[in-house]
Amino acid sequence: MNEQPFLIDGHLDLSMNAMEWNRDLRVSISELNAREEGMRDKPDRGLATVTFGELRRGNIGLVVATQIARYVKPGSTLPGWLSPEQAWAQTQGQLAWYQAMEADGQLRMIRNRVDLDQHVAQWTDGTDNSDKPIGFILSLEGADSMVNISYVEKAYNDGLRAIGPAHYGPGRYANGTDARGKLNADGVALLAEMDRLQMILDATHLNDDAFWDALGRYKGPVWASHNNCRTFVDHNRQFSDDMIRALLERDAVIGVALDAWMMVPNWVRGTSTPLGTQCNMEIMANNIDHICQLAGNTAHVAVGSDLDGAFGREQCPYDLETIADIQKVFPILRSRGYSENDIAQIAHGNWLRFMRKAL
Repeated sequence: MNEQPFLIDGHLDLSMNAMEWNRDLRVSISELNAREEGMRDKPDRGLATVTFGELRRGNIGLVVATQIARYVKPGSTLPGWLSPEQAWAQTQGQLAWYQAMEADGQLRMIRNRVDLDQHVAQWTDGTDNSDKPIGFILSLEGADSMVNISYVEKAYNDGLRAIGPAHYGPGRYANGTDARGKLNADGVALLAEMDRLQMILDATHLNDDAFWDALGRYKGPVWASHNNCRTFVDHNRQFSDDMIRALLERDAVIGVALDAWMMVPNWVRGTSTPLGTQCNMEIMANNIDHICQLAGNTAHVAVGSDLDGAFGREQCPYDLETIADIQKVFPILRSRGYSENDIAQIAHGNWLRFMRKAL
């Protein structure tokens, strides 16, 4: 039996890696990185941390997996697609990849509570997990690709269960990281349609104005798939203590991320290094602990690594070589007095409780 805790990761950009980075996640991590030797088109070439094999090695049997395609206006400095229709088509290519990986036995889409319970039972039955399909709940990071509100139900019927209305900058429905302003009229309509379909609202990336607006309007379940604490890195990408408390009041779960710029202050992309900034797994534990202290319990924090979300080993903790090393955070938490029940809640119990109620 695998002695590592069964682990759920609340945010992985698997299809982006497959479709935009052109990575075959079925090969070993060493082969994947060797294939990228000499490539310079992206800063994380040859530094990937995620493959299906490494997920299984880390006993990560269930993930929240994204679709992502931003709409941008001509002249924007952000990468993206120049029409919502192009963005939609990109997400549909990503969906086709998820479906192909299901057909290949690598992945298994989780659409409802029955799917979830059956999948978790298989992964926790004490048998070898090295060939089992990895479960995934489909999430949309940034809603720009929804050409209009009618597309939400189309996506739901194909398995989409969570939406984060914004990503970076101004969005078609809401404003995200480094932007200002509440939801626009289309964003209000988006939330109403999500409520009707009983979908999960992902508060990640909403700027402060949009965060409070969305929480005041949305009636359904809310989580934050990959967010850290502003008390450690004072930037609008992170949650203030008041924002964390508001999520706790909604019985949300917050997934702690492993992007170095969200973990250590004053990170300079392309210049700072994990070792130079002493970015390590202790900082992940600090973020987990801070949320637990605000909550007064361990019931609202989990893992939302965002690993290989357009960064690799050049921008994650220096003591993490692959995603399997997320398991290193649990001995740290034990050394700080967290019990085995606490560890189980953080590793999988909190996500499972939330998912069973929301799906």
